[in-house]
Order: sequence, then structure tokens, then C-alpha cells
Amino acid sequence: MKSEICHVNLARGFRGGERQTELLIRALAERDIPQRLVVRRGQPLARRLSGLKGLTIREIGKPFHWHVRQTKGCFVHAHDGHGAKFAFVASVFSKSPYIVTRRIAKRPGDHAWTRAAFGRAAVVVAVSRFVAEIMQAYLPVLAPRVVHDALSQLAVDRQQRDAIRSRWAGRFLVVNTAALINSVKGQSDLITAAHKLAVARPDMMFVLLGEGSDRARFEAEAAGVSNVVFEGFVDNVGDYLSAADAFVFPSRHEGLGGSCLDAMAFGLPVVASAVGGVPEIVKHESNGLLVPPAAPDALVEALCRIHDDAALARRLGEQGREAARAHLPECMADQYLEIYTAAAWSQSQE
Repeated sequence: MKSEICHVNLARGFRGGERQTELLIRALAERDIPQRLVVRRGQPLARRLSGLKGLTIREIGKPFHWHVRQTKGCFVHAHDGHGAKFAFVASVFSKSPYIVTRRIAKRPGDHAWTRAAFGRAAVVVAVSRFVAEIMQAYLPVLAPRVVHDALSQLAVDRQQRDAIRSRWAGRFLVVNTAALINSVKGQSDLITAAHKLAVARPDMMFVLLGEGSDRARFEAEAAGVSNVVFEGFVDNVGDYLSAADAFVFPSRHEGLGGSCLDAMAFGLPVVASAVGGVPEIVKHESNGLLVPPAAPDALVEALCRIHDDAALARRLGEQGREAARAHLPECMADQYLEIYTAAAWSQSQE
């Protein structure tokens, strides 16, 4: 790439899409590619990437379109819905070519501006074949490319990991990492399963990592059982995964399910809902167990299998670790570099 890459992520907070934006920017920085980041003012992504070699950060406020000059001379990569609209306006006023990554398993709105933002993009990238099919149905002219998210390569502090193990010594530790939003992540089904497993497998402990609008509801649902713990948002997810015996992911909707990749990289057996793009990375009976969404009894059965059959758990974990190696950040960066180059060349021929 001869042009500077300008990443645009205007989401609030720091969730999966922002982590993937960070992973990509860091992987490209390792290749000495000049980059720019346009981010909503005051958000964690800017702080996390501050000082990275070769990266210029521009924090902006509303109205976002007043700041489209920040993309001038760049090839733009929009990482969220607001970013896609921003990139569209930039393409009109500063002639900046752009691509958009679509991460969520939901059809975009039918507003003319939204359709134009996706339709004018040089390439729309989907994080799974499932999302690609949604986008293809939304705008048949798109022909989306699929680039799976990367695993996070989470760090482990051995003292912290050992402290977590000591805290729940003698327990079979099952971790869930996701926003606490039931309509998407389905933790209510997990809590229902936990109530049953408190009797059926009393040594099984569920540790939920994350924050969200349904936390109070979940805490109320978990009242009366001692096998569910809410740790909130933590920075040391790797310590928990390293200490765990299994990973559970009861989502009801999912673009890909990148948290499963992180768990697989730690050699954990994964129990996950067969929704969205999850089956593209979690292969039933190969590197994990898939269950129907919103099916607590199926969660109970799958978790009992992993708890009771150490050989099965070990095999699923080993094959998951092997599968995760294909999802390193540098692999994702390779694919995006190819897309950037092809899209920029195509634009130059028009």
C-alpha cells in the first residue's frame, strides 16, 4: 500500500469490534505501514493505541461529518456503522476510497444514507459467511469478502492466574466472556442451566466476565445459587481463561463469536450456541460442542459431557488450540492488505 490507511471507528466503549480494530492496527504497525485512526472523542480505543509507532490519532466529536478532512489522502477502513457513513461522506468530499467491515448479524437499516454508505464502498468485508449472506441479501451488488476476526493473543500473569485457581480450588471452572445483554448473548439461559447444575454437578463454577444493561437482571436470576459469579469488565481476561477448565458461549445472535477463538487458543473445550457465524469456527464434536440457542437443557447436557469425560475435554481443547492458529492477527492483516491493495488499484482505474 502506498497510501496511508485511515481506520474509522466511532463506536462507544470497547467491545469486540474495537478489539479487532486494535489488533489489526497493531499488526499493520509491525509492518511499518503508516496509519491514522479517527475515533470518537474520549473512547478507550484511542488511549489503548496512544504512542503506537506510525499511528496518528484524531479524536472527534459530533457532528462527525465536519471532520471528514481527516481522511484526505488516505485509504479509509470503516469499522462500524457510524464509521461507514463517515467514510461515505469523506468519499464524496475528499475523494477518499474506502472499505467497510460489517461485524453484526443484523440487516442494516433501509435509510438511503445507510444504503449509500455500503453501496459506495469499494469492498464490504463480512466477519463470517453468515454475515456475508445477510449483506448480499441487503444489497445484491455488494459481493462481500469474508475475513474472520483474529484471536486476541491475551497475556497471562501467572500470579494472577494462580490466584484465580486458588480462589476456586477444587471447582470445575467455566468462563463466559461477553456483554451482559440477554437478547444477544443469552446469559439467562446459562443461569438457568447453572441452577440445574448446582445440584447435578455441584463442583461446577460459572464465572461471567463483562458488563451490560442486563447485569442486575442476571444477578437477580442467579440469586439463591452459589455457582455463578459476576466479575464485571476485567482487563486480565487471559488470566481467567488460563485458569479455566471450559468456556461457554450461549449467544442468541452472533456475527462470528470471536471470544470462542480466544478460549480455543488457551486449549479450552468450548460449548457454544450454533448461531450466526459461530459454527464457522466451532466445529461440533471436533473442537467444541454446539447446542441450539435458548436451550438451557442442551447446555446442561453438553457441559456435563465435558465435565465427566476428561478425554473428550482434552481432545476438544487440543483441536481448538490447533484451529485457533489460523486466526492470528497477522493472518487477518494479510487478508486486509490484499483487499486494500486490490481496492485501491481498482479505484485508480476508474
